[in-house]
Amino acid sequence: MRVYVLRRLLQIVPLLLGVSALTFLVLKLAPGDFLNTMAENPAISAETIEAMRHRFGLDRPWWIQYALYLKNLFLHLDFGESFSRHQPVFVVLREGLGNTLLLASAAAVITWGLAIPLGVWAAVRQFSWVDKSLSVFAFIGLSIPEVLSGLLLLLFAAKTGWFPVGGMHSLDYDDLDGIGKALDLGRHLLLPALVVGLLPLAGRMRQMRGNLLDVLRLDYVTTARAKGLAERQVIFKHALRNAINPLITLFGYTLGALVSGSFVAEIIFSWPGLGRITLEAILAKDQYLVMGSVLMAAVVLVLGNLVADLLLAIADPRIAYD
Repeated sequence: MRVYVLRRLLQIVPLLLGVSALTFLVLKLAPGDFLNTMAENPAISAETIEAMRHRFGLDRPWWIQYALYLKNLFLHLDFGESFSRHQPVFVVLREGLGNTLLLASAAAVITWGLAIPLGVWAAVRQFSWVDKSLSVFAFIGLSIPEVLSGLLLLLFAAKTGWFPVGGMHSLDYDDLDGIGKALDLGRHLLLPALVVGLLPLAGRMRQMRGNLLDVLRLDYVTTARAKGLAERQVIFKHALRNAINPLITLFGYTLGALVSGSFVAEIIFSWPGLGRITLEAILAKDQYLVMGSVLMAAVVLVLGNLVADLLLAIADPRIAYD
């Protein structure tokens, strides 16, 4: 297992090289850069622009810029400097990444905390009104895009006043006690987490239902019932463990989808996360900030897949990684 984990961690290096090269190439193919935008300001002299271009190395060929970026990244863990914010990229992304992971974690709790029990409920009540109602819910959840669901929830918050329409904290957040701060954060977090978590919830719930129905038809389940075991024991002790294995495999992909899906919710609800930072960096043509955001998102996806593989090995002892 240790060798497998080490090998997977080493595979991150060529993956990040490919991601960074592709991102750098796309940014270079786009017309203009941050300094070209600054040059449109008549208050900034051409000498100042040229001095900044030399300082950031933008007057060198693109392959030299990329080589210097890789050198600073892998030797010094330096993601470069943000042109627009005048701060190191890692400093800018550190807080944003934490906020994005908080939103993605809340969405994961909604997705997995509801998908598994609802899927089991629909399977054991097959063709009942419960199963049909959950099927309609899944159909609606899979049909509504995240952008539309986010705008609908934003309209709901604005009309009812029950939830904040944006941001992460209220204006009086610093004056609240510990419990008050937690509740205030939860009120701001709920609607964005619902936007991110509802779409994968619908899909995972249907997968859980289908997997459990397939397992309940297997011979060993029939044997367990023939021995006189209670139906609850047959489902939760014998069938559920095998039915849930495919979902564990999908956990890593779901984590990556939640992180990328949170970008949409962050923009709609003004959540100060990695998505808003990335969008602002793209609009400002802040290339090192964009590259740092993409690399961090790629690392989260790779680590999520690794966690999924490890959880699958724990849940199913028949699986062994050499």
